[in-house]
Amino acid sequence: MRLHVKLTPRSAADRIDGWETDSSGRPVLRVRVRAAPVEGAANAALETVLARHLGVPVSRVRVARGGQSRLKAVEIDGLEADACEAVLGRPPGN
Repeated sequence: MRLHVKLTPRSAADRIDGWETDSSGRPVLRVRVRAAPVEGAANAALETVLARHLGVPVSRVRVARGGQSRLKAVEIDGLEADACEAVLGRPPGN
């Protein structure tokens, strides 16, 4: 399963804000983390937040693209789209 994520580091809390549509019309999941974007800390926090919400081990969640960008592609091994939608809701346009 691949998710497109818009990450906001240095937030007041670790949380998932829900889906939105980016400027190219692609659904992106908005996620906030307390960690700063220094030495991969924000990416690691993103992986932890997603794993916790989706009920999968952190080892199955990884930032596949956009390591230094706010827009990221996150791979989640062994998770089906319907299980993801049950937890995160249906992306806009689907």
